[in-house]
Amino acid sequence: MPIRKALFSDIPALQELLQQVLLVHHQARPDIFKAKGSKFSNEELEKILGQEFTPIFVFESESREILGHLFCSIKEPNSPVLNPIKTLFIEDLCVDEKARGQKVGEQLYRFAEDYARKIGCYNLTLNVWNDNVRALRFYERLGLQAQETVMEKINLI
Repeated sequence: MPIRKALFSDIPALQELLQQVLLVHHQARPDIFKAKGSKFSNEELEKILGQEFTPIFVFESESREILGHLFCSIKEPNSPVLNPIKTLFIEDLCVDEKARGQKVGEQLYRFAEDYARKIGCYNLTLNVWNDNVRALRFYERLGLQAQETVMEKINLI
């Protein structure tokens, strides 16, 4: 399988993919998302890569090119009202724009499901912006359903 844990040497490719994700969000919601920037500095990515509860995986082609990434976090609530279930949360799933339509995203998602089972998770969750219609339909096609809805009213300033 061309999916493996990310390495420090993958940080430049991760940064490129994170920029692509940002641009998708900016195009959908320029009022919220900037056109350029990075969610993480290289130093922050190094720290994340070193943490057991925030695994990052990459999809690597036969020619060793990174075509997608999967940022995860393992969550176990400590709450008086929530059951102590273990959740794999997909923080970010991105497929390089030049590899879209080649089932890379589906393979990354299926990998996440298998990984969640392997580490004993009750469920797998993620957030998706309603304006990102392609992503929303993609996840619905894979069997995900809405768990909660975040609503907004804008122009309050």
